[in-house]
Amino acid sequence: MIHIDIDPVAFSIGIIEVRWYGIMVALAVVAVIAIALLEARRVGLAEDHIYIISVFAVIGGAIVSRLFHVIDKWDLYMANPARIIGFEGVTVYGAVLGALLAIIIYCWVQKLSFWQVGDVVAPGAILGQAIGRIGCFLNGCCYGLPTSLPWGVIYTNPGSYCPLDEQFQPTQIYHLIWNLIGFGILWSLRRRLKPQGSLFLFYLALYAAGDLAIRFVRAGEPFRSGMFFDMQQAQLIGITILLVTVPWLIIRMWRYRAKQSAQANVGEVSEPGQNRGA
Repeated sequence: MIHIDIDPVAFSIGIIEVRWYGIMVALAVVAVIAIALLEARRVGLAEDHIYIISVFAVIGGAIVSRLFHVIDKWDLYMANPARIIGFEGVTVYGAVLGALLAIIIYCWVQKLSFWQVGDVVAPGAILGQAIGRIGCFLNGCCYGLPTSLPWGVIYTNPGSYCPLDEQFQPTQIYHLIWNLIGFGILWSLRRRLKPQGSLFLFYLALYAAGDLAIRFVRAGEPFRSGMFFDMQQAQLIGITILLVTVPWLIIRMWRYRAKQSAQANVGEVSEPGQNRGA
């Protein structure tokens, strides 16, 4: 077992507490922007678009992330409506979908290719999610089910969000590892995966698959007790994402290859004709 005695509060400035989670989220945003800028330069997308998109994506992600949390804890917030406005609870999928909505709107207004922007953002997005999970680990949130495994973690700091002095699955580390693997895969495929937009769809499917699996050993309440096999809200969202992205990705790649093959066949037929005419 591994004992964790880390104060989630990194430091305080007067009455303001700066938590490790907030620091890691800030670093995650920096990482997303940095990787997106590298990719934007590679594909010829103006860097100004990345900076503006980042602002709108953060705002959209924060709003929708909070909305998803309120929906997930509906009974709690209906009993305490004054607590709806706040940041004590957020969801990863809400952040992803909120940022995605902001990017779609921006691309539509600016007449940019959403698929190009999505491919540019995808590798940095999953790396940012990996960094964010370090914040979860230090915070003690997003912990797993009780376990007797030798790598189980026990939180002992009173400020931790995890129940103290009990051994749990380190699901934050599982998420971290999966996201780092995902970043390596996306980074290696970013020049090869065609057509445009395939990298982005693959990112969504890759993240959803890992998150869906890990949540089977992660503590959480079912979306609706007695319904949907008692799955968590995030698992239902993950299944929906997989049902949409995987067939969509396969169809788009099949059509692209079929088109490329047809163009190649036309070229082979036309070349001999040109030679005969000469």
